[in-house]
Amino acid sequence: MGCIDLRQWIALLEREAELHRIKAPVNWDCEIGTISRKVLERKGPALSFENIIGHENTRGRKVFTGGVGTRQRLALALGFPKNVSNREIVQYVMRKNREQISPVVVLGGPVKENIIMGPEVDLLEFPVPKWHFLEGGRYINTYACIVTRDPDTRVQNVGIYRGMVGRKNTIPSLLIKGGQHWGQHFSKYADRREKMPVACVIGWDPIMGFLGGSPLPAGVCEFDVLGAYRNEPVPLVKCETVDLEVPASAEIVIEGLIDPDPETYEIEGPFAEFTGYVSDIPTPRPTIQVTCVTHRNGPILRGTQEGNMPGSYSENAVISSAQRAAIAWNVLNTAGIPGVLDVYADPITCGINIYIKIRKQYQGQPKQIAAALWGASAGQGRYKHVFVVEEDIDVTSYEQIDWAIAYRVNAGHGGIVIFPGSFGHPLDPSTPMEERDINQLGSGIWNRVLIDATRNWHFQRRPEWGGERFPPTVAPAPEHEQTVLRRWKEYGFD
Repeated sequence: MGCIDLRQWIALLEREAELHRIKAPVNWDCEIGTISRKVLERKGPALSFENIIGHENTRGRKVFTGGVGTRQRLALALGFPKNVSNREIVQYVMRKNREQISPVVVLGGPVKENIIMGPEVDLLEFPVPKWHFLEGGRYINTYACIVTRDPDTRVQNVGIYRGMVGRKNTIPSLLIKGGQHWGQHFSKYADRREKMPVACVIGWDPIMGFLGGSPLPAGVCEFDVLGAYRNEPVPLVKCETVDLEVPASAEIVIEGLIDPDPETYEIEGPFAEFTGYVSDIPTPRPTIQVTCVTHRNGPILRGTQEGNMPGSYSENAVISSAQRAAIAWNVLNTAGIPGVLDVYADPITCGINIYIKIRKQYQGQPKQIAAALWGASAGQGRYKHVFVVEEDIDVTSYEQIDWAIAYRVNAGHGGIVIFPGSFGHPLDPSTPMEERDINQLGSGIWNRVLIDATRNWHFQRRPEWGGERFPPTVAPAPEHEQTVLRRWKEYGFD
């Protein structure tokens, strides 16, 4: 599969009965967001809003959301059938994340069909939703991929970071210097007393967001990895006003500069964040001063409903489930930890909780796993709680994990390990406010936890347990189970 733009992706979803077009009039002010939330709760289709009140005659008239809102649609984006297993996706992502095909710069493309500069720039010419009633404004960057360049190496980075429409040509944004790659770039520009060039790419290949929302290693450009996923170079065009390259067939590209001078910051927030909670009070944030907007004819605004709650998780959650598991597994392989059989990050926590299945080979193995994850850069804002189980437990089953925790964890005997005072995510509401002050601390602070739900090797093997350390379970003998299953229909069962 080669690179596909947003319109090709929408056409594929429609063929797969995974798209719903809403032609009834809808309001950008919370109605689009509320519809999106209710569809997420039902694990429903991607949505194309095509009749937005107040935007009947503006530059942009459509909003697309939910493109990778389910595991099945993520599988389609990756080129798999809808029923692919967690292990197959994770192992594919593990492999592809380590491959690269360099992009190619082309002379032009559909994103250059319209070029807007100076006083003509008005971001609200696009139907930017107010996604949630408690948010501070209309968020244009929810699923946009933000392109920046390391001023030392000149390697580009592509990440997903939230940004709100401030004035008609400004986007105050959440920018964390410590844990985000664009934050690291921003620190370098600030040291030079220079403004940082930025390009916000809205709407392109679904893998762009899948990679942009994931912590690939510093110094690796997501466009290079995207090329490996699609088995062809990504076609990029040069921006008009900043020294960056962006996809030639993107829907919308917003170019601009961020001044490191706090006097230029604008108020941003609150925002309904990935945690499922609304973020904190409005705060002055680094602000993109827009210098140019380019867009296709009839541009489609790509956005997403953020935030996870039980029974209702976001596109970001689906992305994180696959990527955070794959990245964790690669971390463990690099650390030389043997016997890893499966890794799972449930969408509801976006990788804050991580579940590792192993064939246990020594007593300290779960602690080694936790130490490797907590010491890796990819674990800076994830893997707060590490669960380790053995091969008889399905890591995608809460029921099985709960059983293992109940009967294999004894907190007084090493089953629970707390690692205090480590790097944590500043948006986690379980962290005290004073430990979320990124201006003071550079990041949030977490007390991380390992839950070792493996069988304790300090226990002696016992002959009455068949030479094992734990008693046998109540599962039937294999030969008895085979007999019963063979005769199942004779008993009158389907």
